[in-house]
Amino acid sequence: MDMNKKGIRVVPARNSAGLVLAHDITEVRQGEFKGRAFKKGHVVTEQDIEHLERLGKENLYLLDIGADELHENDAALSLAKALTGNQTSGVSFDPEPKEGKITLVAQIDGLFKVDKDALFEFNMLGDVMCATLHTNTVVTIGQIVGGVRAIPLVVKKELIGRAVSAISDTALSKDTLEGQPRAVLSVLGLRRPKAGVVITGNEVFTGKIQDSFLPVVRNKIRQYNGVIVGQHFAPDDEGFIAERLMALAAGGADLLITTGGLSVDPDDVTSAAVRSLPVMDVFYGTAVLPGAMFMIAYMKKPGDSADLIPILCMPACGMYHKITVFDLLLPRVLAGEYIDRQKLAEMGHGGLCLNCKECRYPVCPFGK
Repeated sequence: MDMNKKGIRVVPARNSAGLVLAHDITEVRQGEFKGRAFKKGHVVTEQDIEHLERLGKENLYLLDIGADELHENDAALSLAKALTGNQTSGVSFDPEPKEGKITLVAQIDGLFKVDKDALFEFNMLGDVMCATLHTNTVVTIGQIVGGVRAIPLVVKKELIGRAVSAISDTALSKDTLEGQPRAVLSVLGLRRPKAGVVITGNEVFTGKIQDSFLPVVRNKIRQYNGVIVGQHFAPDDEGFIAERLMALAAGGADLLITTGGLSVDPDDVTSAAVRSLPVMDVFYGTAVLPGAMFMIAYMKKPGDSADLIPILCMPACGMYHKITVFDLLLPRVLAGEYIDRQKLAEMGHGGLCLNCKECRYPVCPFGK
């Protein structure tokens, strides 16, 4: 160990009471035990001194922590609380740090979200760090989503204060859809969708070819414990498609899905059918391959409700590719996120599927 590190000095064990160990101390009892007797950061007591001397520790490396400083464990705990909103965000942690590090885990099943701007400002400070999974990763309860620590053994309180301020100033000023401040790291619960599906295309409607879309859609909805409350096959007729979508919404669907009919061919009228509905916003085209012709719209729920029903329009690629932009956006929609043109444009970075022979999504760069 570097004897010249600030705050670290060698002290006789007999004079070490009240000081903080700068390293682990191992104990070996032949045939009985081998492991850590005292951990780094332990405050030595008078009762410990006899034990230390039995272990042959005449001198110890100890810490002097000034009034303006924090031990790495205390610093890590403060940082973890700030990053997770004191565990009110769906991210939890063991309050007992291990060697200055705290592991962050998902408290619920859901969608892991990272405020990347706030995380960047935090990591720019130096002497503190936080590493996470990618934002928009679907996680399960107990899954590790990140780790945070103070890098030096002793860190200035002022720096930890600036780190907490950076989190607050950059992240907590941003609002969620519900108007509540959010933590830098959070897990959003996913609602179980009640989906209404319209499969478009003259060939399928007339029975000339067998539909391949509905099984695909059904499997994707089941992944999120959802159900399909209604399904229709529709010809390439704008009015017919629109009527079926309205009927599904009136029948209790809280998510509408269409398949096909989104290219530039004259008989592809799905886009026009959706635009004819009482929609608030329509966004056609994404910076993702496969899925460039995907469309998302938001329609006012029938009746007096102010709720909006998302409409996800899956292009033909959804039938041929296992994973498309639909799979990237579905959990975000189920988490209550409003998808607009900016968010679709941001997906261009990492939005190229590599078409691997063996698909390993989500353990791949697609969507990240």
